[in-house]
Amino acid sequence: MGHHFELRKDVELAATPEQVWEAIATGPGIDSWFMGRTEVEPGEGGRTRLTMAGHVEESTITAWEPGKRLADRTEPAPDGTFMAMEYLIEGRDQGSTTLRLVQSGVLGDDWETEYEAMGIGWDMYLGTLAAYLAHFPGRTATPVSAFRPGVGGADRVWPVVAEALGVAGPLAEGQRVRCTVAGLPPIEGVVDLAGLPTYVGVRTGDALYRFLHSGADRGDALVLGHHVFAPGQDPARAERAWQDWLAALPVG
Repeated sequence: MGHHFELRKDVELAATPEQVWEAIATGPGIDSWFMGRTEVEPGEGGRTRLTMAGHVEESTITAWEPGKRLADRTEPAPDGTFMAMEYLIEGRDQGSTTLRLVQSGVLGDDWETEYEAMGIGWDMYLGTLAAYLAHFPGRTATPVSAFRPGVGGADRVWPVVAEALGVAGPLAEGQRVRCTVAGLPPIEGVVDLAGLPTYVGVRTGDALYRFLHSGADRGDALVLGHHVFAPGQDPARAERAWQDWLAALPVG
């Protein structure tokens, strides 16, 4: 039997309502802070398509008010499950904006685990949205993804990731990061998100790197969802390099 749910999140953004709209209502904007790759057909009745790890999820836009409100909804699955999203944009003083997110719908039998994962995931993605708008305004990113299942649990994987990132001790916001990925330029930055045991973010001068542990009930996977703002990127080459980096981690 399906379970109805509603999840609400607010975030304060150092951007104008127009900048926030570009970030949440266009494919290149969404690709600069969210998972996978997104296409958007603008306007009410248009379609959005999210492609992640070969899976495509489509939604229909149910509200389109530029600079104010965006909503979409998936079609119900045979078991009755569906997902609906609503973004409400409210301008503030000095060019800042409050973004209110409401996610609702029907989840399946494992709804408690899925609900908890969504709540934590949104903390990471909205933190990434805030970083994008604060540090890379007017730019768009090339999304880079990689995935490794069965990494041995959060207690095992995060110390290994910390060592690979050149961090001594537990990962925490503000720590300096130095990392080498074969075939890519050296990475030097700072930990800007630390939502352990679930996620860690690193910001550099030209990228937002995101590392997410799915949890034992969701494949025990380490998932990379990076956003690279440097020009001239080759996404396939970058994804191969990061997949090789994942494969070389001494976990699992």
